[in-house]
Amino acid sequence: MKSSKKIKVKFIHSGIATPPKHRATLKGLGLTRLLQERILPDTPQVRGMVAKISHLVKIVEENA
Repeated sequence: MKSSKKIKVKFIHSGIATPPKHRATLKGLGLTRLLQERILPDTPQVRGMVAKISHLVKIVEENA
C-alpha cells in the first residue's frame, strides 16, 4: 500500500548556525539551497524530519 499523499516543503531559514543533526536532516530531505521547495511523500518519517527542523522549513501545501 503506497501513500499517494504529498507535501510541499520550503526551506526558509539558513541552517548555518544549527546543530549538525539539523543540517543532516535538511540534507536528508533534499533541501540544499535557501528558498528551495521539495515535494515529498506524506509519511510519518518525513513528518518527523520536518517537525525536527520546523524552525527552518515551512509546509507550503499538503496533497501537492
